[in-house]
Amino acid sequence: MAKLNKQQPPKKLVQRREFLGGAATMASASFIGRAGGSPWLGLPASAPAGPVPPPAMPTATERRMRRWQEQRWLLDAVIQTVGMEWDQGRIAYTLGPCGPDATADFNGVRARVHKFNDIAREYARAAVRREKMARQFEAEEHTIAARESYFIASLLYGSAQWPIYENTRENVALNEKKVACYSKYMQYADHEIRKVEIPFGGSGKSLPGYFHLPSARRAGRIPAVWSISGMDSFKELSCALYGDKLLERGIAVLALEGPGQGECCIRDIHTTATNWLQAGPLALSWLRSQTEVDPDRVAVQGASMGSFWGTQVASLDDRLKGCAVRSVCHEPGANTIFNMASPTFKLRFMYMAGFKDEGEFDKFAQTLSLKGVGEKVKCPYLVIAGEDDHLSPIEYTYDLLETVSAPKQLLLYEGADHGIGNATSVSLGPSAATFLADWLKDRVDSKPMQTRHMKVDATGQVHESTFEEARKALAIPLPV
Repeated sequence: MAKLNKQQPPKKLVQRREFLGGAATMASASFIGRAGGSPWLGLPASAPAGPVPPPAMPTATERRMRRWQEQRWLLDAVIQTVGMEWDQGRIAYTLGPCGPDATADFNGVRARVHKFNDIAREYARAAVRREKMARQFEAEEHTIAARESYFIASLLYGSAQWPIYENTRENVALNEKKVACYSKYMQYADHEIRKVEIPFGGSGKSLPGYFHLPSARRAGRIPAVWSISGMDSFKELSCALYGDKLLERGIAVLALEGPGQGECCIRDIHTTATNWLQAGPLALSWLRSQTEVDPDRVAVQGASMGSFWGTQVASLDDRLKGCAVRSVCHEPGANTIFNMASPTFKLRFMYMAGFKDEGEFDKFAQTLSLKGVGEKVKCPYLVIAGEDDHLSPIEYTYDLLETVSAPKQLLLYEGADHGIGNATSVSLGPSAATFLADWLKDRVDSKPMQTRHMKVDATGQVHESTFEEARKALAIPLPV
């Protein structure tokens, strides 16, 4: 009788995405070694730039969110069909601070991205190319050209981090390159920039940022604004390379990342529902302590999720001259952005908040609310928003504004989305960025302000009404 072979234990099956992710991670080692600088490898961030394989997000990270898994194929199909700005105009808001010389860099990325996994790789490829240009300009002592290319490279490296929702070796390396290129830009910048580290949370941790001083300053102390960006942004793009609208108006800018933002994630400083209430006073105290700053002429601005955090900060400080927010995130519980919009928003915020379990994150999301906050805002308050914001329905902004007793203004663009784009009201009406900068300048100059509701129609005309009239107009009358 033939002997039966002893049954071998079943081999572990490896999914194709896992295999490709692992291959990408191994390939990325050459990128880190030559272009990244990693604390694990002990390589300097200034190492020569080299070839760029794809930075990979671990498969385990992609499995944390059910809708991400269910719609992963659909996400790639949408990017293939619509392009890489399927969720919002991320190229537009990153290219803007760079200026027209970076158009080819970003358009090149746009042309090469056909699926989600392409985004990090192609941004990194463009960043390496720009960094090489910057080094060459620097070697030739063309310092202005070096300044511009280091700035562009930094923003490209930062953009390459966006699709990686884990502190992978690649993400850490990209962050180091982003910071290193920005540090080189600071050497040649046309205005004074200082690195900022504000202790936060103990264990030697701190909030990173940059303090920008206008090149043309009058005698005496100057006003300052803390600029709070959103969940997809980072501190390096808070001030434009040239012609920044606040610096041009003689206003200093603190570009500081709070809990959960940008480099704070790399440092494991995650956001909670309330820890911006601790970070806010620390940042404002630091800003007011600077010898160049008039402590009585300080304001705050916030964009996207920064509109949530900025409002929290404003509720704590009666000395602020004003708080201006745009592209709002005012919905209590954030159901629209996390459960109805692109799944990237939720998975990224899970990373920002330090959650690996979706169920626990869903409970946490319910605590994200400005209920009881609007009543505490004592400074003038400005909101600039799109009427058809697809991440935070505008009625929640009206709910918040009803609770604000301080002078308040709303500039609403008919038909515009979260990014205040994709509508003729935006292209034909007043510039949102210019309006916001002038509004902040008026506030730090102590000009009086009246409560106003302004709506820009599709032809660019601005119509004023009371908030009560505007709220009623939200309901579309049906024919009898």
